Amino acid sequence: MFVGNLPSDASEDSVRDLFSEFGTVRSIHLVRDVFSGKCRGFGFIEMEGHEARAAIAGLDGRSFGEKPLKVRYEEPRSGGRRRRRR
Repeated sequence: MFVGNLPSDASEDSVRDLFSEFGTVRSIHLVRDVFSGKCRGFGFIEMEGHEARAAIAGLDGRSFGEKPLKVRYEEPRSGGRRRRRR
C-alpha cells in the first residue's frame, strides 16, 4: 500500500504502531531525504489483503501529524518509460 502525508519525523516504528492496529505489518519502507534522513512524506506498507483493506478503510483521512493520511493500494507501474509530450 502507498501511504502519503506522513510527517517528516515519522519513523518505521511509529508507522508500524499505527498500521498494526489492523493486522500484521510485513514490511515498511519510508522514503527518506538523502541529506537530512527525514521522511519525505510517503512510504510503502506491506500487509495481507484483508488486513490492508481494513487499514485503508480505517486510516485514509485520519490525522497523523499535521495532515490527513492518504492510504491507497499501490498502483503498479507500467513496464516501460513514460514518453514526454512535445
